[in-house]
Order: sequence, then structure tokens, then C-alpha cells
Amino acid sequence: MKHIINPYENINNSARNNSDCPHVVLPEEIFFTISIVGVLENLIVLLAVIRNKNLQSPMYFFICSLAISDMLGSLYKILENILIMFRNMGYLKLHGNIETTADDIIDSMFILSLLGSIFSLSVIAADRYITIFHALKYHSIVTMRRTVIILTIIWTFCTGSGITIVVFSHHIPTVLTFTSMFPLMLIFILCLYVHMFLLARSHARKISTSLRTNMKGAITLTILLGVFIFCWAPFILHVLLMTFCPNNPYCACYMSLFQVNGMLIMCNAVIDPFIYAFRSPELREAFKKMIFCNRYQ
Repeated sequence: MKHIINPYENINNSARNNSDCPHVVLPEEIFFTISIVGVLENLIVLLAVIRNKNLQSPMYFFICSLAISDMLGSLYKILENILIMFRNMGYLKLHGNIETTADDIIDSMFILSLLGSIFSLSVIAADRYITIFHALKYHSIVTMRRTVIILTIIWTFCTGSGITIVVFSHHIPTVLTFTSMFPLMLIFILCLYVHMFLLARSHARKISTSLRTNMKGAITLTILLGVFIFCWAPFILHVLLMTFCPNNPYCACYMSLFQVNGMLIMCNAVIDPFIYAFRSPELREAFKKMIFCNRYQ
């Protein structure tokens, strides 16, 4: 899987020589720091929902699913840095199958982070759609039992898919399946959005206060989706270029930015909790109680 997660090392020398773009290298300390911050922030989100009964609703459970996805993306880099540090210090010697297994486990976490984010954003979009257009039946449609079942199915599927993608990562159909999930999610959410905003516009004068509040949730999802696309799209493009034109100097030039693209992915986990806090008064209040607990006591 290393040829996908860290593929610049495998770029053909002729392509690298024909390209005038130097390989951009960022200090590992930057990745490690951003990853630590991302884990801590999303852990606060999970604890806030667990400790506050008023936040234990389907919507916030779906947000927790997205927070777990972000945490996995950060943990991937933390574990990778720790293994590299221990190996360089001589405390850890990985050879043959052991090193391959360790790499595959870490890479599975990375793939699981992307798949988890894709499906979490999709289910949040579906939840917002039901909230807006089936408000009276929402609590009978989206029950806690169904929420748990949906999340269980999503994470079981993502785990199985992540392992499969890592095992068969050298096959082009696997890469195409992996990268196709990104645009498919965008198409699905875009269809929901077009329907939501067209109906909202046509019934603008009849929109109630509760419906306006639900539309605010849809706007929050829009911001989350925009950040996700901005942070992950460069990596998806990188994978496609590495698969179909690794020897092209122009492709090699773009792939020289691999570490920059990786840093964007790490930043996604840091940005999302700020969006939750900025857009949700309930979560913001829960964060304040957790961080400044002494004052509230």
C-alpha cells in the first residue's frame, strides 16, 4: 500500500529528472503536532456527546462518527511517526512480514479515515434532508435504534473495504473503486442539496422557525463538506496521477507536493471541531463546561 500512501518514492527516475519541480519536504514535527491537536480536539467532541444527555441524539451521533474518522486520520500519522522514531533509535527492528504487516495496519487506518468521512458526511446529509422535509415524522423515522444500526453497518463496511483496498492496492480496479467513492458521495449530497434548496426557495415565505433552524444544520454540513473536499481532493488526484501517469513529468511535478497534500488531510481533523463549536450552540456550551469545568462548578 505504500505506493499509494507515500508514492513519491516510487516515481520513475526519468520522470523525476524531466520535472523541474523539487520534492517538497515538510518537517515531521509539523505533521506530529497537527495530528496530536486533531486527536485531542475530536476526543473532546466525543466526550462532550457522551457526557451530555441533551447531545445524545441521532444528529450528534453522526457527528461523532465523523469525529472518529478524523481521529483515525490523525492517529495514522502519529503511529507512523512513532514507529519511524523507534526504528531510527534502534529500539524497534522490523523486517520482512512484520514490517509489511505494520505498514498495512497503519495504511488501513488511513483508508478507514477517508471511507468513514465519506459515509459519515453522506448520512449527515440524509439526516438533514429528513429533518427539513419530514420534520413531523423525523423522530419516528430516525430513531436511536436505527441510528446505531446504520452506524454499525457503515463502520463494518468501511473496515472490510479498508482491509480489502490495502490487500489489493496494487490492482488498478481497486484504485478506481477507492477513488470513485469520493465523487459518488459528492453526487449523492449534491442531489439532496439541489432538492433541498429548490424546495426551500419555492416555499421561502412559508418556512417556519424550526425549518429555518434545520436549514442552518444544512449550511453547517455545507461548510464541513467544503473543508473535506479542499483537504482530501488533492490526495485523491495524487492517487489517480500515480496510477495512470507516474512517468509523466507534469504528473511528477504535482506529485512532488505529496507532503503538502498530506498536511491538508491532517488539517481537516483540526478544522472540523471548530466548525462544530462555531455552528452548534449546544456543543459550544458543552465544550465550555469541559474546558472550564472549575468555573462551572
